[in-house]
Amino acid sequence: MKHLSLFFLFVSSVLLSQQLNAQCNTWINSPTQNEAENAHSIYRQAMKVNDFNIAFEHWNIAYKLAPAADGKRDSHYTDGIELLKQKLEKTTDEAARADIKSQIIKLYDEAIECYKAGVITLQKNNTKEGINEKIGFLYGRKAYDMFYYLNSPYDANLEAIKKSIEYAGDKAEYIIFDPWAHIVVYDFKNNVIQKPEVIEYYKRLSDIASYNIANNEELSEGYQQSKAAMDYTLGEIEGEVFDCQYFKEKLIPEYEESGDPSVLKRVIATLKSQGCDSSDPDIAKLDKEWSKYATEENARLLAEYEANNPAAAAKAAYDAGKYSEAIEKYNTAISEETDKDKKATMLLAVASIEFRKLNLYSRARSTAYEAAKVNPGWGRPYMLIGDMYGHTARSCGDSWTQRLAILAAMDKYSYAKSIDNSVASEANDRLSKYYGSIPEKAEGHMRGVSEGQSVNVGCWIGETVKLRFK
Repeated sequence: MKHLSLFFLFVSSVLLSQQLNAQCNTWINSPTQNEAENAHSIYRQAMKVNDFNIAFEHWNIAYKLAPAADGKRDSHYTDGIELLKQKLEKTTDEAARADIKSQIIKLYDEAIECYKAGVITLQKNNTKEGINEKIGFLYGRKAYDMFYYLNSPYDANLEAIKKSIEYAGDKAEYIIFDPWAHIVVYDFKNNVIQKPEVIEYYKRLSDIASYNIANNEELSEGYQQSKAAMDYTLGEIEGEVFDCQYFKEKLIPEYEESGDPSVLKRVIATLKSQGCDSSDPDIAKLDKEWSKYATEENARLLAEYEANNPAAAAKAAYDAGKYSEAIEKYNTAISEETDKDKKATMLLAVASIEFRKLNLYSRARSTAYEAAKVNPGWGRPYMLIGDMYGHTARSCGDSWTQRLAILAAMDKYSYAKSIDNSVASEANDRLSKYYGSIPEKAEGHMRGVSEGQSVNVGCWIGETVKLRFK
């Protein structure tokens, strides 16, 4: 009985070897070598001129005669995949489409197995590392096509992604990031995949992205964009999966880039809701920054309120939250006031309400300029306009326009302190918070503009600023 089992094992091994040899046949020393080479040349030329009917006809001949061509290329597999994808787009019959899809999978699997068996060699870097990278590349392309073209089952698709990572390592292509994220979100929500596996592969893909962003100059941007897309997709389940460290790495840079207190407040709330302890050094630092800002802002708002509310009726309306009524009362008081300092103070109070309470930015700016006109040399109106620009910058279109808005805000703070030393310290504080948000030189070069050039901010601001770069 034991000998019989060994016999069947031997027979199975021989049959498997014969099958592998058949799918990896080359034309070298083959009786049909000339026919295979001719078919190869014809279909390759036809593909170059997009004559896919001729290409498919002669590829079919070349593939059947010599699937592995001359053993130095995998083009009969990979070209066949592209030709079959063209055919798939034009086919409407579901049974025929299913057959084409299975053929595409078969070609990927055959190419991979021929590399594993050493039948196909690489002309460059024909080492174990180089061959593994190529196998990982094919698994990645297979996974991509399974997701976007073939509607393959998610378990098989996910297995191809894992194989791509296993073989290619840090060289795995970024095209697997987005399919992986969509699959794991679906599987996690349906209890097919568990939290530890999501975390494990997310960390591995993040490491791959970091490696290539730092070391792969040609494709660095592709890895950055794919990592960002992956993170965005995972946002649907991130609160259920990831720990405090993940959210710190994601959110703290967002605040550090913006310097916006409202962002700081949101970041702290999110981190604590995700289990970050107040004793964590990073959280303690953020808490300290928020406490400092809140104290300063509350004091500033109180002083501004007290300085700009001489009319009792206006004060009462403001306290009651009746901001439009408060403005009306202030306007009445302004029309009756003869002291320029008091008049300017009340105009600035109106501008502050229009900006901070009613979001009437253009009107608030006009009112602030009116206050500045009544009391020349007073820096406070320009500080308020700078606050308007800084506050609304993030809603001003793309990142370039947002950074131009920051420059406009900084111009107002600089001008305010240049004419009024009493606001210099406050202006410097604001300027220091925004230096990190001014435009990048590389982006300026991409847009064909240089330092010192005058550009229009756009958005509602509409001012012209001189470019400065980090």
